[in-house]
Amino acid sequence: MRLSTKGRYGARAMLDLALNFGKEPVLLRDIATRQEVSEKYLEHSMSSLRNAGLVRSIRGARGGYILAKPPSEIRLSEIMEVLEGSMAPVECVDDPEVCHRADLCVTRDIWEKMKEAIDNILESTTLEDLAERYKDKESSNAIIYNI
Repeated sequence: MRLSTKGRYGARAMLDLALNFGKEPVLLRDIATRQEVSEKYLEHSMSSLRNAGLVRSIRGARGGYILAKPPSEIRLSEIMEVLEGSMAPVECVDDPEVCHRADLCVTRDIWEKMKEAIDNILESTTLEDLAERYKDKESSNAIIYNI
């Protein structure tokens, strides 16, 4: 199972907004530059995230995007649900009716456990958690000069 670029880039854009939470609205082109992704491509993800109520767009000269609520209140599961849909690796996990073997299928049991594990990780991770991880990594990669 692989996440699409929409999910990966959208999560990075949301992290960028979390890192800038409480400041001025962030221009999409600035997010695209920092995250090294196409601005045009990000527009689609941000539109979906805005429609889901996770971000707000502000028009005008001082406009841009901001998170609709604090980073501590936005779970990665919400972002992925909007951008990717279900995290089930196979369709029968979400809808056993698509396969007449669903009740007897032992591999489906494994796929269900995979989905549950992924969902648990995404549900237990907030944008604030990601921002803290980012800051930790950033500080551990800082160059220290001794004179």
